[in-house]
Amino acid sequence: MTGEKKKKKRLNRSILLAKKIIIKDGGTPQGIGEPSVYHAVVVIFLEFFAWGLLTTPMLTVLHQTFPQHTFLMNGLIHGVKGLLSFLSAPLIGALSDVWGRKSFLLLTVFFTCAPIPLMKISPWWYFAVISMSGVFAVTFSVIFAYVADITQEHERITAYGLVSATFAASLVTSPAIGAYLSETYGDTLVVILATAIALLDICFILVAVPESLPEKMRPASWGAPISWEQADPFASLRKVGQDSTVLLICITVFLSYLPEAGQYSSFFLYLRQVIRFTSETVAAFIAVVGILSILAQTVVLGILMRSIGNKNTILLGLGFQILQLAWYGFGSQPWMMWAAGAVAAMSSITFPAISAIVSRNADPDQQGVVQGMITGIRGLCNGLGPALYGFVFYLFHVELSEMDPAEGPEKGGKPNMANPTDEVSSAIIPGPPFLFGACSVLLSLLVALFIPEHNALNLRPGSYKKHNNGAQSHLHSSQGGTCEGKEPLLEDSSV
Repeated sequence: MTGEKKKKKRLNRSILLAKKIIIKDGGTPQGIGEPSVYHAVVVIFLEFFAWGLLTTPMLTVLHQTFPQHTFLMNGLIHGVKGLLSFLSAPLIGALSDVWGRKSFLLLTVFFTCAPIPLMKISPWWYFAVISMSGVFAVTFSVIFAYVADITQEHERITAYGLVSATFAASLVTSPAIGAYLSETYGDTLVVILATAIALLDICFILVAVPESLPEKMRPASWGAPISWEQADPFASLRKVGQDSTVLLICITVFLSYLPEAGQYSSFFLYLRQVIRFTSETVAAFIAVVGILSILAQTVVLGILMRSIGNKNTILLGLGFQILQLAWYGFGSQPWMMWAAGAVAAMSSITFPAISAIVSRNADPDQQGVVQGMITGIRGLCNGLGPALYGFVFYLFHVELSEMDPAEGPEKGGKPNMANPTDEVSSAIIPGPPFLFGACSVLLSLLVALFIPEHNALNLRPGSYKKHNNGAQSHLHSSQGGTCEGKEPLLEDSSV
C-alpha cells in the first residue's frame, strides 16, 4: 500500500509539473473565462483596426519612398509578403497543433504589427519588414484553428462568419478615423495610436486569451515530429487534380481570386493617384463598400442561396465581379468608382457560396482536406496577384509625377505617361490591370458553369493521412490508406 501511495504521489507531481510547463508555454486555459469565439473576434478586430488607421499615411509614405515606380514596388512588397505567408502557413498551423494556439497567436500578431512604428522611424525598413513579416502574417489561420478547437461542427460556419464580419467591421471605421487624425494632427499621431492598439492586442492575448487546444489533445503530441507533408505548402495543391469537381472549384477560385488579391493591394493607391480621391474620400469609400459587403454576405447571400441555389449564386457573384472590374478598368470619373464599389460589394458573395458548395459535397471527415486546397490556392494568389497588378501598371507606365500630401491628390496628382501612345491608351483604359482581371474572372465563370449543382459525392475516408491545415487538422484521425495518390477526392464526381 505504501508503495502504491508513493507511486500515486509521484504521478500527481508529474501531472502538476506538466501543467506548470504548459502554463509557462501558454498552453493552458489561462486568461479570462473559458475559450470562446469572442476572444478570437477581439484579437482580429484590434489587429486590423490598427492597420486600417494607417491606410492614408501608408499611401503617402509609399509614394514618397518610391516616387518613380509606386505601383510596381507596392505590388512587389505585397507579393513577397503573400508568398511568404503561403509558404509558412502550413508549418505554423502544424506547430500550433503541437504547442497550442495562444503562443502562435502572440507570435503572429507581434510580427504582423512589428512594422507599424517603423513607418515614421525609417520608411525603407518599414517596407522591408512588411515584406519579411509575411512569414508570420497568418493570424487568420491560427484564429480559425482556435475557433475550430472550441466549436462543434454545426457551429463552425457561423463562428467563421462572425470572425470574417469582424474583420470587415474593423476596416469600416478605422480608415476614416485615420484620415481625420492625419489631416488634423499629422501622420505621427496616427502611427502612435496604431502602435498603441497593436500593443493592446498583444497584451490582450497575454492576459485575457485562454488556450483553446484541449489538454487531452496535447500530451499525445508532446515531442511529436512535424513531418514535411504537414509543413509542405504545395501538399494540398498536388491533390487538386485527383477529382474533377475539386479541380473545377479550385480553377474557379484561382482565376477569380487572383485579380481580387491584386485589387486589394493596389486599389486604394489607384483611387488616390489616378482617380484623384482625397484621403477622406478613400476612407468613406472603404466604409461604404465594407457595410454593403457585410449586408451582401449576410442578408442577400441567404436569400439567393434559398431562391436560386448554390451554383447560380456563384455564377451571379462572378458576373458582378466581371462588371465591377470592367467598370474599374474603363472608369475615369469618381462616380464610376462609387457605382463599381456597390457592384464589388455584391461580388463578395462568391467565396462564401463556393465554401458552401464544398461543405455540402464533401464528406464531414474530409472537409479540411478540400477547404485546405482552396485556402492554399487563395494563399498563392495573395502572392501572385499583387505582383501581377504592379507589373501591369508598370508596363502601361501608370505612375504619378507628384503628390503633395499637404495639398491632396486633386491638386498634385496626375498620371504620368512615358509617351503619347501611353496617354491615349490611358484615356481609353485608365486601369489596365482591372481589365485583365475582368478577363480572368470571365474564364472563371466559364469554368464554374461545369461545376455540378447536385452530385452524390462521397469522400473515401481512407484516402488520406492526417491533414493538418491549421483550422481542423487535429480533428481528423490518421488514415492508413495505401492508395493515397490514386483514389479521387470526391467519389463518382464528373464534369
